[in-house]
Amino acid sequence: MAAFCGGSVPSAGASERVEESEECDYHQEIARSCYADMLHDHDRNKKYYEGIRAAVARVKARGERVVVLDIGTGTGLLSMMAVTAGADFCYAVEVFKPTAEAARRIVQKNGFSEKIKIINKHSTDVTAGADGDMQEKANVVITELFDTELIGEGALPSYEHAHRNLLQEPCEAVPHRATVYAQLVESPLLWSWAQLRPVEVEGARLAAPPAVGRCAGVHSVCDIQLSQVSPHSFTPLGPLCTMFSVDFSKPVSSAPQSHTSRFVARCGGRAQVVLSWWDLDMDPGGSVVCSMAPSWTYPEARMWRDHWMQSVYFLPAESGVAESEELSLTVRRDDYSLWYGLQQADAPPPLADAPPPRPCCTCQAHLVWTRPRFGELNDRRRTESYVSALRSVLKEDSVCLGVSDGSLLPVFAHMMGAKKVAGAVLEANSMEGGVELEVRAEQLSSGGLAGKQVSVLMGEPYFSTSLLPWHSLTFWYRRTALAGLLRPDATVLPRAAALHVVAVEFQDLWKIRAPCGTCEGFDVSAMDEMVQRSLDFRESREAEPHPLWEYPCRAVTRSAQVMAFDFTQLVPQRPISSRGSLPFVSRECTSSGRRGRPRGTAEPR
Repeated sequence: MAAFCGGSVPSAGASERVEESEECDYHQEIARSCYADMLHDHDRNKKYYEGIRAAVARVKARGERVVVLDIGTGTGLLSMMAVTAGADFCYAVEVFKPTAEAARRIVQKNGFSEKIKIINKHSTDVTAGADGDMQEKANVVITELFDTELIGEGALPSYEHAHRNLLQEPCEAVPHRATVYAQLVESPLLWSWAQLRPVEVEGARLAAPPAVGRCAGVHSVCDIQLSQVSPHSFTPLGPLCTMFSVDFSKPVSSAPQSHTSRFVARCGGRAQVVLSWWDLDMDPGGSVVCSMAPSWTYPEARMWRDHWMQSVYFLPAESGVAESEELSLTVRRDDYSLWYGLQQADAPPPLADAPPPRPCCTCQAHLVWTRPRFGELNDRRRTESYVSALRSVLKEDSVCLGVSDGSLLPVFAHMMGAKKVAGAVLEANSMEGGVELEVRAEQLSSGGLAGKQVSVLMGEPYFSTSLLPWHSLTFWYRRTALAGLLRPDATVLPRAAALHVVAVEFQDLWKIRAPCGTCEGFDVSAMDEMVQRSLDFRESREAEPHPLWEYPCRAVTRSAQVMAFDFTQLVPQRPISSRGSLPFVSRECTSSGRRGRPRGTAEPR
């Protein structure tokens, strides 16, 4: 049976469902899951092992049989740790069938089949009892159900169900406790990812419509490698606040809750952003801690991990804060997510006691533009480059056509003298009627341009469906589709593009794809093989988009241009290809810029 998987089609500037085998979906999920990153997280693995040994020892000290429930077992690693530590039996629950099958192979290969039962179900569907999936309730619960936001993978409902149906009371839990921390900061850099700043064009000020400024934005968390954000990029307005803790050894509720931390502002500024992370206490005494804090909070080097990062939350609106002002920072959670609100500590009761509402985009801009896109639009140097290019080609009688998604270029062109260009941004700046509403390139005819031919075809280019740099070649395909509407001497902006490549050595990112082999003394090669099969199925033929500023690397070759695209010409009928090799260079050459001796070659295909 055939299945349909998502695929990007640059020539159409859209995503479409591509016919694949019925195994496509789960191969794609496995390939993109980054299981290897978790297995390479030695700090996590070591501290889980310490916590498990201690929990098993506490139960044995009470003279009880040790029965473990491992929710979200993955490779079965934590269950094998528990049995090695002395557990009598483990029930390991894994909802994803391919992973559950890999766990069975791993458990068998390591000789634990008689003491570990793999249950291929969601934990909330597991039953305990004589006829249940578990023949007895557990007195130790082990989980790794956490994401960057702590609760985004359903940890709370899973714990809630387990305590009601699958666990003895009292019980031991590894981790024992999770604690969420937050800090209020002012950061023009991070805030530029959430709100559109005014732009100066030819002495005129282009402002965002009021609806955008009032909008709280989208609800989804912004998870990033906060260690790569320089502390010089933000100003802490208050101390690091302990927002709330969850004790996993006791019954857990997934019902919505609010938690407030009151503090005195350290300095004045604009309250814009909340930085947040969490840590895990693997034991009741808090002597074994696995922390997600960014590296700049510690004097010594910290373990790198990509499966758990840090979170950035944008406040619904920025507000002024005075030094020594008393403030209340409130976090609200449901069963899967968190959001924050800020109040003056002396606000009247109706305001002070009301939990912050869940953010919801009401202006549409946050639904159309991603956070990196907001950052692009707020980049003054980038804007100045586009304005300079437009200035060099625009004339009073220019008929301009913009080919990009959600671009401000047509607005800039109108401000600089072009005749026509749409929507809310124009109304906020008294330019109604100056910009035509867009249509798809293939649907546009000369009638849509009032019989006029286009003298300037422009694009950033930016398309909302683009994931990889070359997806922006959609612009070239649309330019080709519009060829009949262009004047013979029409200007195409940009005129050309080039694809450059460089081979790099990542400091850490390589771990998300690297085989693990053994982990804490256990053979997990069956997981490596499963991931590799899925990569070979489809993913290894595709490049992966990553924000490289978050992942330090060093170049091991010089950069090279491998393709050029002339947008003044139509898309050629034949495919464009390039093949060659890049010599590796020495570490001294890549770090200092001096010429080094080649050490082999890298071949782009």
